[in-house]
Amino acid sequence: MPPNLGTVRRFWVETLGCPKNQVDSDKITGLLVRDGMAAAGAPEEADLVVVNTCAFIEEARQESVDTVLTLRSTAAEAELVVTGCMAERYGTELAEALPEADLVAGFGVPVSIGAKPSGPPTAKTPPEFDLLGPPTAKMPPEFDLLGPPTAKMPPEFDLLNLPRPPAEAPWAYVKIAEGCDRRCGYCAIPSFRGPQRSRSAEAIVAEVDALGVREAVLVAQDLASYGRDQGQGERSIIPLVESLRHRVDWVRLLYLYPSDLTDPLIDAICATGVPYFDLSLQHVSRPLLARMRRWGDGDRFATRIAEIRQRQPEAVFRSNFIVGYPGETEADHDALLEFVTEVGLDWCGFFTYSAESGTYATTLEGAVPAELAAERRRELAEVQDGITAAKRDQLIGREVVVLVDTPGIARSYREAPEIDGVVAVPDHLAVGQFHTVRVTSALGPDLVAEAVLP
Repeated sequence: MPPNLGTVRRFWVETLGCPKNQVDSDKITGLLVRDGMAAAGAPEEADLVVVNTCAFIEEARQESVDTVLTLRSTAAEAELVVTGCMAERYGTELAEALPEADLVAGFGVPVSIGAKPSGPPTAKTPPEFDLLGPPTAKMPPEFDLLGPPTAKMPPEFDLLNLPRPPAEAPWAYVKIAEGCDRRCGYCAIPSFRGPQRSRSAEAIVAEVDALGVREAVLVAQDLASYGRDQGQGERSIIPLVESLRHRVDWVRLLYLYPSDLTDPLIDAICATGVPYFDLSLQHVSRPLLARMRRWGDGDRFATRIAEIRQRQPEAVFRSNFIVGYPGETEADHDALLEFVTEVGLDWCGFFTYSAESGTYATTLEGAVPAELAAERRRELAEVQDGITAAKRDQLIGREVVVLVDTPGIARSYREAPEIDGVVAVPDHLAVGQFHTVRVTSALGPDLVAEAVLP
């Protein structure tokens, strides 16, 4: 017997992966609501369960598969649709590997069972490709990451420009572009997200207005390159940020390439009232970064961060680093460890290298043993945990302005939503409002604060 006995079909959308996937899920939700469906309170109450998957690295793919299997068991009688990056990248192979799914639908393919397309929704990798194991074959030439980006076939509809429901939280991720024109040695994203295509500034502003949020968090694969594909010239991200900061209280930018961090962009970020710099550094060894097909080195990164801190002493920094990339030596690791220790970023993520089929990295020699890579990652994480905790301790006794996301949970500009720590505040502080609080203690990455009487 189906879980919903009424006339209105109910759906549940499970989102995995990065903030950009959350935006896609919001737009899928908007489509389902437009089609007359209603959100379910839990997966087991749904007639339709949609899993928006991630395929960035092997660990994410395994989590996606595990989630599908769990939801198949939890919502045994619901129709189950798998969409997102894994569905787009692996198509037919994923459908064959997951008979538990009723439909595997790539980007731009309807997730409603009644709209099931004829033929395989996506078929971009050879059948012998192992979804969860090491790469066994190259992608077809038109999706070969060793060459220039190529255009994809247009989807049935475009998630990037679809409307979405008003935000339920006082903040929202806003995707300003899709795809990427870079060819970083380890990344397969351009093979299934395609070349960069930016939204119009008018569409972005209209979406922010419709969301009704106090904070807009701008996301894209290559944020600072926004508008280049539209012929808007360099740094068109700056007028967009300047426009948005007059419409919402906070504008936050995630994922900035260090080579694009110009003085005017730094000024624009600081002017938003959110001097939060999420820098895509990946490593600090110049030879290793060259093997990654990336720009820069530790000295350049440290110098730029110091310049920003001199300009804005309250600036906050986050970055991610890849550990165990092919050819990473002990000296490379020591250089990264020294950088993390001396520069003192507020937040850091460390990821073990994952071989992705079709990428340049899979052609390189010098594989780092998994056990050694894991050991290096643990060492870096331990150092960073101490740095983050010390920086949080420095806030004890200070008054800070926070935005309350849910009863008892808030954030200052120092914390990106769903990524960094939070600030625990009294439950009576109004959700969706800014309040001045005094930090009384720190619990690792999280803070505890009391209200400041007016």
